[in-house]
Amino acid sequence: MKIIEPYVEVYPFDGKQIAKNLEKYARTAYKSEGAITGDSYDAFLRRIIKSGHTSTLEHEKVTVKFVVDRGISHEIVRHRVGAAYTQESTRYCNYSKDGFGNEITVIRPFFFPENSAEYKAWHSCCKTAEVYYMRLLSLGRTPQEARSVLPNSLKTEIVVTYNIREWRHFFSLRCAKEAHPQMRQVAIPLFIRMRERLIPLLDDLSFDMNFPIEHYAEVKEGKQ
Repeated sequence: MKIIEPYVEVYPFDGKQIAKNLEKYARTAYKSEGAITGDSYDAFLRRIIKSGHTSTLEHEKVTVKFVVDRGISHEIVRHRVGAAYTQESTRYCNYSKDGFGNEITVIRPFFFPENSAEYKAWHSCCKTAEVYYMRLLSLGRTPQEARSVLPNSLKTEIVVTYNIREWRHFFSLRCAKEAHPQMRQVAIPLFIRMRERLIPLLDDLSFDMNFPIEHYAEVKEGKQ
């Protein structure tokens, strides 16, 4: 059994161009395209967001890949409007094969201190699930049948595409202190990275600043 930390990959996008495009599209409503300048998008989009006319933000999108446990992926896919998903499938992936290292991979829950009684209990449960998953496969059951014993901690990869309006919705819910700790672990550092690149589209949103920085998941630059 392999244990890893969660992380996120952000596929390339030009945040400034997204903002300029959104300004151009939104100004159609007012027929004020003549007011566009090199940096007019900033003040214009801030007014749009403040007014609540955020439907115009649906014209542009950003794609990322989350590497998280299955439980967190179940929360991610609750976002349905302006969303597209492609996820690693336990129906078709056979973790007994060489391509998966002949083992399952699980996400470490950071809130169980390593070598604590809680961590040992979690580790034992996941290891037992792996043993019986492999046993079911050896008895001739298919991956989609054997997956019945796999834990919520199983690593999954899910490619997520949201339009800008839905990213705002996602971050407003998933970076809040009420969100699941493992969700905040990936959502907060992703929000910080995307806020830097999508000026001013996320500037008015906040996040749980009390979440421990040392538990932030890594945010990587993905490749097209």
